[in-house]
Amino acid sequence: MSFMECRKFELTLISANDLEDVRKFFKMKVYAKVSIGGNPETEKRTPADKHGKINPAWNFHMTYTVGESAVRHYGTMLVIKLYCKRNLGDRYIGEVHMPVKELFDRAFMCGGGSAVVSLPVKKGSVDSQGLLNFSYRFGERVDVEKLLLAEGFPDWIRYID
Repeated sequence: MSFMECRKFELTLISANDLEDVRKFFKMKVYAKVSIGGNPETEKRTPADKHGKINPAWNFHMTYTVGESAVRHYGTMLVIKLYCKRNLGDRYIGEVHMPVKELFDRAFMCGGGSAVVSLPVKKGSVDSQGLLNFSYRFGERVDVEKLLLAEGFPDWIRYID
């Protein structure tokens, strides 16, 4: 039996502040799509906030398992994309990218393996408008059987729940 070192990665999307108003005539209903490594199989989505408009709040928790290589080497990115829900097709607001390794290093520099961050929302290569606030925590390293992880998921990244 072959094993791989992994860590639990818990993420809570807290809120966003001062986002670009991409809906001039109607109320913004903002949601986020989260993935690791841009892999659509790891994508998870928050419910749309119907009250905050350009300052949405979710407090939405999600859990992933990431291979130990993702926290040791740059290259695996946490990607959070923000959208405004619309009847005629959702409108893109912007996104945040952060290497999983950088999140891991930042959390353990703060002590304890967890942190709260506020990052600028970007649209393309330039800053858009607003900040995204989230907290995260890395669990202890564990050994997981590779066959459990490998079923259809590249780079040994497996979405848990």
